[in-house]
Amino acid sequence: MKDTPKYNEYGLTSQEVQERKAAGQQNGLSQPASQSYSQIIKKNILTLFNLLNFLIFLALVFVKAWSNLIFMAIILVNAGIGILQEINAKRLVDKLSILTKPTLHVMRDGKPQIVDIQDIVLDDLLILESGDQVCNDAIVVTGSIEANESLLTGESDPVYKQRDASLLSGSSIIAGKCYARVVKVGKENYATALIQQAQVAKKQKSELLESMNKVTRVTTFMIIPLGILLFIEALWMRHDTMFLSVVSTSAGLLGMLPKGLVLLMSVSLANGVIRLAKREVLVQDLYSLETLSHIDVLCLDKTGTITDGQMKVEHMLTYGIVCHLPNKEIMGSYLHACDDNNVTFQAMNAYFKPNNILNPIQKIPFSSLRKWSAIEFESFGTVVVGAAEKLMKEDLPSEVKDYIHQGMRAIAVGFTKENVDDNQLLPELDILMILILSDNLRKNTKETLDYFYKEGIETKIISGDHVETVAAIAKKAGVKNYDKWIDMSMVPDEQIAVSVQENTVFGRVTPDQKKRIVEELQKAGHHVAMTGDGVNDLLALKKADCSIALADGSDASKQISQVVLLNNDFTCLPDVLLEGRKVVNNVTRVAGVFFIKTIYTILLSIICVLTNTPFPFIPLQITLIDLFIEAMPSFLTMFESDTSKIKGSFLPQVFSKAIPNGMSIIICFMLIMIFYPKFSFDYQEAMTIMYIVLGVISMVAVMRTCVPFTNLRVIVCTFMILGFGSAILFATTWLHLVQITLRIGVYAAGVSLIGLIIERLFYFYIYKNDKALQEIPYISQ
Repeated sequence: MKDTPKYNEYGLTSQEVQERKAAGQQNGLSQPASQSYSQIIKKNILTLFNLLNFLIFLALVFVKAWSNLIFMAIILVNAGIGILQEINAKRLVDKLSILTKPTLHVMRDGKPQIVDIQDIVLDDLLILESGDQVCNDAIVVTGSIEANESLLTGESDPVYKQRDASLLSGSSIIAGKCYARVVKVGKENYATALIQQAQVAKKQKSELLESMNKVTRVTTFMIIPLGILLFIEALWMRHDTMFLSVVSTSAGLLGMLPKGLVLLMSVSLANGVIRLAKREVLVQDLYSLETLSHIDVLCLDKTGTITDGQMKVEHMLTYGIVCHLPNKEIMGSYLHACDDNNVTFQAMNAYFKPNNILNPIQKIPFSSLRKWSAIEFESFGTVVVGAAEKLMKEDLPSEVKDYIHQGMRAIAVGFTKENVDDNQLLPELDILMILILSDNLRKNTKETLDYFYKEGIETKIISGDHVETVAAIAKKAGVKNYDKWIDMSMVPDEQIAVSVQENTVFGRVTPDQKKRIVEELQKAGHHVAMTGDGVNDLLALKKADCSIALADGSDASKQISQVVLLNNDFTCLPDVLLEGRKVVNNVTRVAGVFFIKTIYTILLSIICVLTNTPFPFIPLQITLIDLFIEAMPSFLTMFESDTSKIKGSFLPQVFSKAIPNGMSIIICFMLIMIFYPKFSFDYQEAMTIMYIVLGVISMVAVMRTCVPFTNLRVIVCTFMILGFGSAILFATTWLHLVQITLRIGVYAAGVSLIGLIIERLFYFYIYKNDKALQEIPYISQ
């Protein structure tokens, strides 16, 4: 059995560190926040759509249908654009991630040093205190702390750790201070990487992604059997040549794949991430942009979020004295011995002069659950520091209440000769003094909240402070219904659901209650975003639909959050919301055009199989539709600033526009097939007419998505019409069409008009029978 190394209070020497690095006993490189280059390339190339396209490409190469291979060039260009855009986003995200990357304090060569996680070696002596993330499995050698292991075990209760206790990587320190010796590094850790553990079990929530997965499953289910049937009928039932059988079948299969839409989504999201990165907002999850655009409730922590977190002791109110020592000296000794480092203790450290007059023999660190901390001094007694109402048995003095009503924090300092146990109620204390601390409201907070209210987003203010302090700050910030507040320390678990629905301001909230508040809002059908900066926010951040952290918050909160505000200013949240809305609105606006082709291609293929007729188009013709009617208008308009509120669900909206167009095209095809002999057209002329009708109906669908017209949209529509029109007029041989005569043009125009009327009839039937669609302004265009 391996001997346990002796604890050395000076830590490792530089030579010992180098020896361990040479032996490979160090953490090594940590996993980046963004995807790797290989992951980005695989994501854009190794897709089911690309596989199907590649198989179609091979089939066309086999029969030497060279002119029909142009679609593959478009596929490669699309993949290239996606890769370049995501790599650009990755570089910006990685650059910003350095600012949020956790560092650790260690003892080396007898002095504290700050090192990166990757440089931690076996037997390093970690210095851990409140807010730190445990990045390596370790053993406590001195001191005591309370650890939050909820990310590992799911249990929210803090776990007390003292000498010889084990610390697991992935847990976080919520109270106290300790020195711990590293016992595992790298892949041997319970959690192999900090980020992996911080983000464990956080399911990616994306309506766009889920919708595309549904469409992919349906098209994949249909494309293989339809492709086989089309090919068998062409080759063995109609006795077409191998060339014609492959070409006609390939055209049907190509049309079923909304391949450009997947690229449009990823490029739009990546572009949004790039724009936010330039505004010092780190988006660690691409799809969190979309998630935030759907939120209707924003939960805000008070300290450090709507206030700047720069607390200051404004008043010291004396209520008693102990022995010969002045209260300031007692408080100086307390702060000298105290291991707590939150903003409240930092403010007290700035106000009092630390000293070592008293000798500490036992410490109880501050806990956001208890709301107090204590230190027992040798031959003196125990000093307790915490929330005033927690330490005082009677009502607070009127002058203290007045300060609380002004939005200030009241911290009481008590004294007792009795033993104090963190698992028992506090004994009766002699109150020595009450400290009044101020916290400044952030600039532009009121304007930011007004914006959210205008956009229909409700806000909830959640804090561990006295509820009247929180309500006063909420009033200054312009929070609506700030007078609907509740002290959560007085609320039993079974009444939390009702309290969440009835109140806006929540005070004396425990970490588990923060999570419950988020859960109850979600149960009520809300999409919830949560901001936080401390370890007491971890459970709520993990549970929220979108989690947002501040850059100067705890390491754990930054690692678990999807969005990190590097400028520590929540007033830039509207920028994140607007970017998400741009993506969702633009993708929703144009997605219907992509699905038109999917719908009519699947239906046409089914009709062709049932009637044993060839698919009416060839791959080259489908590629022209892809290029001029789908891809070009969509990509040129996808960066437009449509920041209107998102209404309705993605798939119902896009299919409400795609189905009428797809059905009108199918009916037009059937009319042409039935009546073309009666008008003395041959089959090739009939297919030329069908292709023109297809182009007209599809272009009108694009133009409807461009209402209201802007200069850009007018230019895009003009290029689309000119591009498609020029191709069918001057490249008929290349497209395997007949020359467009006046007779063909008139007949095509007539059928197109019939098709547009049919489309409107289908649309209004859907629209009138779906009240949800009637609430969406642009759907009625």
